[in-house]
Amino acid sequence: MSGAGDKLGAAAVQAAGFGRIREDHRAEIAEDYVELIADLIDAGGEARVVDLAHRLGVTAATVNATVGRLQREGLVTSEPYRSIFLTRAGRALAVHCRRRHRIVLGFLRAIGVDEATAALDAEGIEHHVSDATLEALERFTAARRR
Repeated sequence: MSGAGDKLGAAAVQAAGFGRIREDHRAEIAEDYVELIADLIDAGGEARVVDLAHRLGVTAATVNATVGRLQREGLVTSEPYRSIFLTRAGRALAVHCRRRHRIVLGFLRAIGVDEATAALDAEGIEHHVSDATLEALERFTAARRR
């Protein structure tokens, strides 16, 4: 008779997987914010709390709390009632996130996912894909283009 461990696999492996997912979720909000801040700055020269709240579908209070956290983490700078700016670390994170997003989106489109669905799915997948998987997605997509 097999035990539950046989059916579920090694507990340590499963715990590591869930731990990684929890860590990914913690980083996801910061990544979404810095990527959107970079997009707003690049498109219009500034990122304002009201713009972030509108595009993220959250309240200004939520944006202010998150921006405060991002300031403590050294990713943004901001003054009350002023625009939000990325630090060098924040800009680097935004560039990294854009690259991941582009690779995942390209892969989904290469396997036939429609543009709207691919855009939505890429937004979630990009935060949870490992570097090794990301490289494989990029190789696959590049090979499909040849």
